[in-house]
Amino acid sequence: MAVPKKRTGKAKQASRRANWKGSVPETTICTNCGATVLTHTVCTECGQYKGKQVLKKTTSAKTDAE
Repeated sequence: MAVPKKRTGKAKQASRRANWKGSVPETTICTNCGATVLTHTVCTECGQYKGKQVLKKTTSAKTDAE
């Protein structure tokens, strides 16, 4: 079985991990309602995707009957 002869130093670990970079997710504007939406996803505001109604958007009316 392969076993390392020496321990990997902190500098070597840090330089190896430094290649990972986070990225900002791509967003677009919904053509129906104008909300900001992640690309290739259904709009959470109106429920449309590529001009077609995919989700039924229901509004839950909360009434204070106190």
